[in-house]
Amino acid sequence: MTAKISFREVVKTYPMKDTTFTALDRVSLDVADQEFVTVVGPSGCGKSTLLNMAAGLAEPTAGEVLVDGVPVTGPGPDRGVIFQQYALFPWLTVRGNVEFGLKLTGLPAEERRRRAEQAIELVGLSDFADALPKTLSGGMRQRCAIARAYAVDPQVLLMDEPFGALDALTRVQMQDQLLRTWSRMRRTVMFITHDVDEAVYLAGRVVVMASRPGRVHTIVDVDLPYPRTEEMRFSPEFGRIRNAVWHSVYHQAPAA
Repeated sequence: MTAKISFREVVKTYPMKDTTFTALDRVSLDVADQEFVTVVGPSGCGKSTLLNMAAGLAEPTAGEVLVDGVPVTGPGPDRGVIFQQYALFPWLTVRGNVEFGLKLTGLPAEERRRRAEQAIELVGLSDFADALPKTLSGGMRQRCAIARAYAVDPQVLLMDEPFGALDALTRVQMQDQLLRTWSRMRRTVMFITHDVDEAVYLAGRVVVMASRPGRVHTIVDVDLPYPRTEEMRFSPEFGRIRNAVWHSVYHQAPAA
């Protein structure tokens, strides 16, 4: 497998009053091109810190983060980032929000419109292209945020608990929508979540983090075919994988 994202002995520390807090300690991980990887772990294990480094929003204290073999030195159009909060401009329509990132690239208006319409259709919001965010449900707002990320055609999608604020039914629907979109576009996805079922349902591999200091505890392969279906959630194989991840997350030995 060719690594799209690589973490090499990554360390992240923060100065405190009388000491230094180690958020991440020598984390090494490869995410392959077009792979869908989820990252789970107890609170404070450094999941979001790891994603922010891949996004170029934070720098490692030691080690390095690479995309396509090139060290990450800051944000870039090759990486789309989606957070739990939708961060939409309330005065812009769905189309306006999706086009906003494209304007920054200097694309002509006609090409911006074409790519925005394509991304909006991809996430199933064509009927709401002229709607303002305040008129949309939480799930629809998050779909708009995903469309905005897809519109700039990133090779990597970095998602930090994007469905965490949604109700249970909408969350499941959004998982299916995301997988349908991913199956068509096949971008590399690194998806942070605290939900074990979500982690297993979406991913080809689940990375389980340990905390204090944050480090890779184990990696669980999800040997379930795509497309994922509702029936799979209730299958013995899904239950076996889920239990393995659950045990790794919540029954970790303390750090040495």
